Formats: sequence, structure tokens, C-alpha cells
Amino acid sequence: MKLIDENEKEISEINMVPFVDIVLVILIIFMATASFIIESKIPLSLPKAKTGETLKVDKLKKLTISVNQRGIYLNSKPISFDSLKRELSKIKDKNTTVVLKIDKNIKFEKVVKIIDICRENEMKNYVIETIRE
Repeated sequence: MKLIDENEKEISEINMVPFVDIVLVILIIFMATASFIIESKIPLSLPKAKTGETLKVDKLKKLTISVNQRGIYLNSKPISFDSLKRELSKIKDKNTTVVLKIDKNIKFEKVVKIIDICRENEMKNYVIETIRE
């Protein structure tokens, strides 16, 4: 009679722990990069500034207004000046920071108009995003 050694048994199932670990790491990487992908889908050529700095803005209290040659976008959705006025008037928290991403080739008149709309709606916290030289 032959005794079967524990080490010589045939492996009949796959160990799922390493697979789950890899999937979780990939999920974390995807979640970390997803916000960068969403923010960069509007083609902009931001102006350069020597004194530009990275500001930490609370995502829950942040609105992004982007302007390029094609139009105006509020949080990556196309919008008109009239609709922008209506949307900003709906915001209850007037401490919300407005992040302005303006293409460097846009006339300054549009920038002034957007800042004016923000001020009309009592939104005084705004940041103009640039690229650091």
C-alpha cells in the first residue's frame, strides 16, 4: 500500500488571491487617473505664467468654466452665456470656487463677461488656471 504525500497531490483548483490583488490594483489606478482624463477632454491651450501655482480646491465646492474657440463649457458640458447665468444663480453656496480655464487665444472680452456673470451671482471666489513656465 502506497501512502500519498501531501506535497505530491495534484492541484485541482486555481488560487484566486493573486488575481483579485491584481484586479484591485488596476481598479485603484483607474480611479486615480479617471479625474485627469475627464478634465482634459476639452482642447485648451492655457496661457503660461511664471507665478502660476497649484491650488487645492475642494471638489464639492468647485465649478469649472472652460472657454475655447468652440464655445463655453460648465463642468465639461457645453453652455451659453444665458444658461451660465441661470446655472450660477441656482447655486446656493456662494463660497463655491469657480475655476476658469480660458484658451490663450480667446478675446479678453469673453473672460470679463464670465467674471461679470460670476460677480452678478455673488460668486467672488475664482481662479484662473495657467501653465507654469
